[in-house]
Amino acid sequence: MAENDQQDSTQNNGDQAAGQQADGQVKIQRIYVKDCSFESPAVPQAFEQQDSRPEYGLNVTTQARQVGETLFEVTVILTVDAKQNDQTLFLVEVQQAGLFGLSGFDEERLGPVLGAFCPAQLYPYARERATSMITHGGFPAPQLHPVNFERLYAEQVRRNREARMNEGASSSAEN
Repeated sequence: MAENDQQDSTQNNGDQAAGQQADGQVKIQRIYVKDCSFESPAVPQAFEQQDSRPEYGLNVTTQARQVGETLFEVTVILTVDAKQNDQTLFLVEVQQAGLFGLSGFDEERLGPVLGAFCPAQLYPYARERATSMITHGGFPAPQLHPVNFERLYAEQVRRNREARMNEGASSSAEN
């Protein structure tokens, strides 16, 4: 009997990791590349300059929009660039998107799911696509570290709140 209880709790934990977020449920409908580009304006001269490691830049942003009653498109926009001696070696942009069926979330809990959970599911795909494009462009693969989307979402919420407060203070001062 205890063995069955343990299996049931393991199954429940697995279900939560697979897409249940407390009372709500997330179903990944589709993951796809929305757009990608690779530019290397310094080739072939860039291949001659092997004297130092390039400086890499990484920028990650997210977007979410509702496309159906319970269907949302979430996009992770990953931009990677490399410069050496003030010369751009390459610039890569990947827009990795997914369609997510979301149910059982109130407004307060929907934001973190769209702003953190869903992008975290998409980022490994974007990272792999960017790394592949870089290596196919003739450059060594950069180490693209994991991204803490929960922290990024919390910072975005904080900035939005501060902007609203500043906007409210500005309009109060005008009156």
